[in-house]
Amino acid sequence: MKFGLAFASSVGTDPESALEICRVAERVGFDSVWGGEHVIRPASIESPYPYTEDGQMPGEEETPIPDPLIWLAYVAAAAPSVQLGTCILIVPQRNPLVLAKEVATLDCLSGGRVELGIGVGWLEEEFRALGVPWARRGARNDEYIQAMRALWAGPKAEYHGEFVDFEPATCSPRPVRGSIPILVGGDTPAAIRRAARLADGYFPGTGDPQELAQRIEELRVAADQAGRAPGEIKVHAIFGAQMADPPAGAEQLMKLGVARAMVPAFFFAGPGGLDRLAAFGEQVIGPMGSD
Repeated sequence: MKFGLAFASSVGTDPESALEICRVAERVGFDSVWGGEHVIRPASIESPYPYTEDGQMPGEEETPIPDPLIWLAYVAAAAPSVQLGTCILIVPQRNPLVLAKEVATLDCLSGGRVELGIGVGWLEEEFRALGVPWARRGARNDEYIQAMRALWAGPKAEYHGEFVDFEPATCSPRPVRGSIPILVGGDTPAAIRRAARLADGYFPGTGDPQELAQRIEELRVAADQAGRAPGEIKVHAIFGAQMADPPAGAEQLMKLGVARAMVPAFFFAGPGGLDRLAAFGEQVIGPMGSD
């Protein structure tokens, strides 16, 4: 099982701390670093946040949330062996042709290390401020992914859909591996079906072992219905409650079939955080190995 440092961009928010947290993560065995996304935080939010009991978005109004692609580009050379991922990029909010260019450029410059974790978004007020329709954002997301994959596949690509429509065109550079691995985030039935249809990985939001086991079973069923082998879709799981006993928690996730444990960088924020990060690597990742 591999270990990713999730939401690292929300902890390494200044130039030096961004580089240092990635260097330490790489040194102690994390295989990847991940950046999250919100373009803005509306002053008034009525949309319920799906991953807290009270539905409130974590953090304060001024909590930094750097753009994940720019942040990953900044740290890429500081930790040259780690994968660079987004958890989660809100695809329907972005122009798919521009996004295809940005992601492929980062992949080329980093030597083929990008993984694109995607979601359809939960914050309606943010969509409204950006001028992006909230309705049918799932269908918009799916077309955007298809259009980007067409552009990544080769020259003179074209796509004709409801939300994206372009005549033959070439987007260069293209990804080192021919495409970019797609990771779908979310706990809803729609997210699970989406992961089963079009993703290389699945990242549920729950860290509860029983709920996680249920999501994995639901993914297996959905993959079978989509005509895919469940093993094609690598499960990523948040390493949250497992921090109460990290070695046992890691064993627990591995037994569930998790391919990558996503350890929130928030656990390593504040004074002594990098020492705690190093200790986690030595006590958990080292003994297990990261494969």
